[in-house]
Amino acid sequence: MAKKRIPVVIVAGFLGSGKTTLLNHVLRNNRGVRVGVIVNDFGAVNIDSMMVAGQVDSMVSLSNGCMCCAVDVSDMDEMLGRLAHPSSQIDVIIVEASGLAEPRNMIRLVLGSENPYVAYGGLVVMIDGEQFEQMSAQHPDLGKHVTLADLIILNKTDRIDDGRRAAVQAMARGYNDRAPVLTTAHGRIEPTLLFDRESGREPSAGEQLTLDQLLLDESGECDGHDHLHSSYEAVDFDSSAPIDPRRLVDFLETRPVGIYRVKGFVHFAVPGQSRKFEVQTVGPHIRFTSTRWEPGEDRTTRLVLIGVDIEPEHVRSRLERCVVSDGEETDPGAMLGIHRYTVTA
Repeated sequence: MAKKRIPVVIVAGFLGSGKTTLLNHVLRNNRGVRVGVIVNDFGAVNIDSMMVAGQVDSMVSLSNGCMCCAVDVSDMDEMLGRLAHPSSQIDVIIVEASGLAEPRNMIRLVLGSENPYVAYGGLVVMIDGEQFEQMSAQHPDLGKHVTLADLIILNKTDRIDDGRRAAVQAMARGYNDRAPVLTTAHGRIEPTLLFDRESGREPSAGEQLTLDQLLLDESGECDGHDHLHSSYEAVDFDSSAPIDPRRLVDFLETRPVGIYRVKGFVHFAVPGQSRKFEVQTVGPHIRFTSTRWEPGEDRTTRLVLIGVDIEPEHVRSRLERCVVSDGEETDPGAMLGIHRYTVTA
């Protein structure tokens, strides 16, 4: 059985961009996902409408199964070890970088971790829509941070008009034309963009709601603003015919604009290859894990692609080109591209 790898998502942005607001929103809308949080200072992290006070290198276990930790950057790997281990119950780890932190260093810490139970989950960079033009002129490094992002969140759009919002979006895309740009206010995003949601059910008539259910943000009451899910889209792709490895790698390496995450299982019909491959991508970071097909399991490719302002038909059309046609022979050497991105289970 493949070991559980916990995605580590880094949330960065200059002071006041809304990182802690986003973190609080994600924690309140975790939908059963157990979130591990690492922050430089969580004195301002509001959990269940209470202030959570803590000192550096301390850990707080929350009633909904989440955990909050406060660490110095130098202690990052040690804290990852405390959150991600064989018996860990955490589903995702979110690192809230200090407003003055260098994201490149944070990425290196995660990618360089020797912990076999973690995987890099991407860099999310938050932009203050009201202040970004001025602040980036004063602090040129902000633009460099945006160039590293796998997902850009343009926050505080409720404070600017449409023309200004379009100008800031264009400015962000000027720094980074491959990462999706999500516009929002008050740090409200759909958590599915960052991590998989636990499957749940609607409460039955007369059933008492849990505290977590009562605390969920009412995304349907938006005071005229778009719902959380209105800017992002998920595209499903299924194929009973096998997939060509080279063409799939080309698709993942040159993914359509707007795609942030890809996940699922792939069936390759290559001579000498009978394994099932799990694929997980965040931005340009691709990871395959080799596993086994269960007895009687249909050898079918199933993928879910999540992003912002994507064109579903274009995405499906490109994936259809990856499907092996009847009578088409696949070169055994085609798996080399997959193996380049395969991690040890």
